[in-house]
Amino acid sequence: MSTKVVDPAKNGNADNEKGNADNDGSGSDVSGVSLKRELGLFNSVTLIVGCIVGSGIFLSPKSVVENTGSVGLSLVVWSLSGVFSLVGALCFAELGTTIPKSGGEYSYLMDAFGPFPAFLLLWVTLIIINPTGQTIVALTFAEYVIQPFFPIFDCPAPDVVVRLIAIVCLGVLAYINAWSVPWSTRVQDIFTVAKILALIGIIITGAVYLFQGETTSFQNSFEGSESGDKIALAFYGGLFSYAGWNYLNYLTEEIKNPYRNLPLAIAIALPIITIIYILANIAYFAVLSEDELKQSDAVALTFANKAYGNFAWIMPICVAMSTFGSVNGGYLSLSRIFYVGAREGQLPKFMAMIQVNQNTPFPPLLFTLILSILYVFVPSIDTLLNYFSFMTWLAIGLAVVGQVYLRYTKPELERPIKFNILVPISFILMSAFLVIMGTIAAPYDTLFGVLITLSGVPVYFFFIKWGKKGGWLAKFDNWFTSGFQKLFLVVLEDAKKD
Repeated sequence: MSTKVVDPAKNGNADNEKGNADNDGSGSDVSGVSLKRELGLFNSVTLIVGCIVGSGIFLSPKSVVENTGSVGLSLVVWSLSGVFSLVGALCFAELGTTIPKSGGEYSYLMDAFGPFPAFLLLWVTLIIINPTGQTIVALTFAEYVIQPFFPIFDCPAPDVVVRLIAIVCLGVLAYINAWSVPWSTRVQDIFTVAKILALIGIIITGAVYLFQGETTSFQNSFEGSESGDKIALAFYGGLFSYAGWNYLNYLTEEIKNPYRNLPLAIAIALPIITIIYILANIAYFAVLSEDELKQSDAVALTFANKAYGNFAWIMPICVAMSTFGSVNGGYLSLSRIFYVGAREGQLPKFMAMIQVNQNTPFPPLLFTLILSILYVFVPSIDTLLNYFSFMTWLAIGLAVVGQVYLRYTKPELERPIKFNILVPISFILMSAFLVIMGTIAAPYDTLFGVLITLSGVPVYFFFIKWGKKGGWLAKFDNWFTSGFQKLFLVVLEDAKKD
């Protein structure tokens, strides 16, 4: 099964893309060049699990318990965060089978509300959200992979070493993803299994402590519970650890039998992760007191130091493996939003091209790598990403608003999966709650994020809406694309027939 591909020329770009492809001087046979359907059910499940399970479950429990004020309420937040993520994922399962395009919420906003809101999401994802997210996870990988050689409290690793290791991580995984989609999915499978085994190890350790009578943390477990905006911040911490449940929708066109495997992968992955997260937090509280957990900047490391003694070095390696897999998942999924954006004519057309020998979206991978490496040298990069947490939930919420909107404006669309209207409405209300409470809790961060998002408005009108009419911009795009094709042997995807 395949999906028809939109030629950028039909969206107002310069003509003759096919001529450029056929005459790129490479001597390569470019017939049949396309992104293949190579992700099966297991690959789809490991992609979701691998993208969700990064560093959050090893680090975020502190922020959740600090903002909830009690062990019992923190476990409730972890449970409800899982339910919230599952509801959102079910909405995306309906969207992904109704609009079977890669690109996730970008494609859904495009179909429901048109090119302008879709471009604003594409804009902030392109310049901030994707590269900074990749960089932060790569830096976390670097810090933990080197930590056994430089104990944090005795002799921290030199900052330049950490940043160089992060660059190597970004480069190696970008190369793997550019070389072969099956290779990148194998990396994802291996590291997802490894991180789940690490969490199972934590759960088993906690169970041993519970059987030994270590239940102090669970006595009067709701005493001291907080309320108000602190609960919203607690949910932000919990939902940060579940972030990535929508990543499979970025690759819809590369999933085998997506009408079956997309919703089934979601139905398998989200409950598994929710159960593991709840049990992992119970294990943390079985080994650590509430005060010990609140005072820890790296909960999993504090847990390992207390539970494993001389073998505590295992935990930094587990966190490193987890984050390494997350960087790979980010390349595998998020690069597709730029590929689709270029295919829709909202980015330079070279970004919609595929490497003729490897059948991979090389240009967006290269672009993400370059920007991510540049962000490696930006101080306080995590603060920059925090400015856009509201934008992430706003975009996802609007995509689900589009789901409801399309039910009434395009009832004729085939919907292989259709949930009760209360499912998307409940998710929309929860997303609105998160956006509003997050804005109240951090108004200046939200304002800064809004301003950078709005910087895409003049870009859209000058370079997308009006720039399509030709002139120097179209000529430069053609010149640059032709040179890029000859240098990297990339061409536009062939139009495919279902």
